[in-house]
Amino acid sequence: MKTLSSVLLTVVAVVHASATQAQEAPTSFLYPLAVTSTSDGTVYVADRQLPGIWKISDGEASIYFQASKKFRTPLNAVRCLAIDHEGKLLAGDSATRDVYRFDDEAKPQPLTSGHIGIPMAIAVAGDGTIYTADLELHRIWKMPAAGSKEPEEYAVINSPRGLALEDDGVLWVLSTSSKNGQIQKVTGAGRIEQFIKGHPFKLPHNIVRTNDGSIFVTDNYGHGVWKVTADGTKEKWIEGKPLDRPVGLCAHGENLLIADPHIRTIFSLAPDKSLTVFSGPQKQP
Repeated sequence: MKTLSSVLLTVVAVVHASATQAQEAPTSFLYPLAVTSTSDGTVYVADRQLPGIWKISDGEASIYFQASKKFRTPLNAVRCLAIDHEGKLLAGDSATRDVYRFDDEAKPQPLTSGHIGIPMAIAVAGDGTIYTADLELHRIWKMPAAGSKEPEEYAVINSPRGLALEDDGVLWVLSTSSKNGQIQKVTGAGRIEQFIKGHPFKLPHNIVRTNDGSIFVTDNYGHGVWKVTADGTKEKWIEGKPLDRPVGLCAHGENLLIADPHIRTIFSLAPDKSLTVFSGPQKQP
């Protein structure tokens, strides 16, 4: 028969073990949804199941910010990332319906008062103006660099998922199911023009526009990446293994980085279509 002291010791040991386990941080990606890169090559990855953000520097991944698992807390449901005009990290979070900027202490500071439904993509102009694609409210919101309690409605587009911004202010919008086509451009004061009519992409998620006017699109259900030339010609650029369900996309020097949450890997795609593992558990293709 156990004594009271032995029971208490057992309870203490179990509590200690549980607390230790709870404090253990993941050592690899759990569900990387979005990726962005700074001018010096530092890469940030939004991990929906961490939940939080990883930082990759000199090939090593470490946790930059770990959010609470409690819903409606900052970055509990982080979905998109961007780098602002001053090199600061921005993150969109559907749990708190907001966009955050990380300060010098790596703490997220909200930029609105919970005005954005599901922020799926962020683009930043040279003057710091921030555009956010809102999947829930079917809007593109616009706000100054400092943020706004009530961002301006810039454009109404059904199911916006990806954004790319040109230096002249033209905003390219990737949509899942817009009646005006899956790629549109917004010029001037919110004027919308069709670019890719119809729905050639199965489930598009993110968009990058390169200096030659080409557009690259991750297609989750299509298991690959599309290339669309400046004249609108579409081509399945890469498809199939080692990719599974690509989602995140960003420019990284001359290459593209692709976040594939189903296999917990960030790939690097070179201009010659060669694909290598940038970070994650997958073996080299």
